[in-house]
Amino acid sequence: MSRSLRIAGHSTSIRLESAFWSVLDEIARGEGLSTSKFISALHDEAIELHDGVSNLASMLRTVCLLHQSERAGRQAPA
Repeated sequence: MSRSLRIAGHSTSIRLESAFWSVLDEIARGEGLSTSKFISALHDEAIELHDGVSNLASMLRTVCLLHQSERAGRQAPA
């Protein structure tokens, strides 16, 4: 599934599986942002910390997996 959005003032299209879009939507809601603004913020942070993003779709998949892993850790019984 592909979505179009603006990052750093440029229109772009990102293709991710729908499960990843669902997780990104959930994370963005939790941050009080639209998914587009959340992805733009991630992109800006990656540029600031790592001088660029070589593959935005891969970075977003990784963010989703890290989020799910953290979430599972919080829900694990003590």
